[in-house]
Amino acid sequence: MRIKITSDSTCDLSPAIVDQYNISIVPLTVIKDGREFKDNVTITPAEIFAHVAGGGALCSTTAVSIGEYQEFFAPLAAEYDGVLHINISAEFSSTHQNACLAASEFDNVVAVDSRNLSTGQGLVVLKACRLAETAESLELLKADLEAFTDKVEASFVVDKLEYLVKGGRCSSAAALGANLLNLKPCIDVKDGKMGVSKKYRGKYDKCLVSYVKERLEGREDLDTSMPIFITQTKVSDECYAGVREAVMAQGLFDTVYETVAGCTVSCHCGPGTLGILFVRK
Repeated sequence: MRIKITSDSTCDLSPAIVDQYNISIVPLTVIKDGREFKDNVTITPAEIFAHVAGGGALCSTTAVSIGEYQEFFAPLAAEYDGVLHINISAEFSSTHQNACLAASEFDNVVAVDSRNLSTGQGLVVLKACRLAETAESLELLKADLEAFTDKVEASFVVDKLEYLVKGGRCSSAAALGANLLNLKPCIDVKDGKMGVSKKYRGKYDKCLVSYVKERLEGREDLDTSMPIFITQTKVSDECYAGVREAVMAQGLFDTVYETVAGCTVSCHCGPGTLGILFVRK
């Protein structure tokens, strides 16, 4: 059975990975100063950061519409025996709902809620690519992936809370307190939702190394056959080098992917955000 795996752009997979696994990506829309752009097609995170740093308003994102999905699915449904599409968590966006409505117009298209975002979603996409090679049906593949989503461990540490405040996801008072105490919140994705799990204190580079060690040291429950992602919006070379060294020092994973978050994550978290994302057994 020839099954095509697709995803929306919030999976944050690099072009090299997308090409390697023949994944088709449909981009979300970014709104900047009232104009529409396509995530990592007609606008990049660097352009968003420069816009905000220059005094511009925070950019926003909108879901892929039902009509866009119908146009996206139609040629793939005609070419393949089945199409399986993976979305950002339905808790974060109506993109999944729209994908389901569009998929219902086709006999051989299904949509899966990743219950995640960024390369946490990307891990679900890669698992789908592996399973699709031997899948007997779309329905069984979808069921396997829905069970798999609970095994993804996704988190990230934020240096500055400016974007979260501007986007209404953090109060100004909380941000002021965090800045005064030099706190760096760690945000976990669980059950498709985000929540602060811990607050690190000190210089960001040292906080990141502590975060990596706490997430990986002594773990015997990791599926090391799946890759680990180091995903960032924009951190200093020093910070990134420290994280990479800390991950590699553990010697746990067969594959380590280093990726840059796309516009959706960047719009909401801003520069100075980094996470490691992997899978439990």
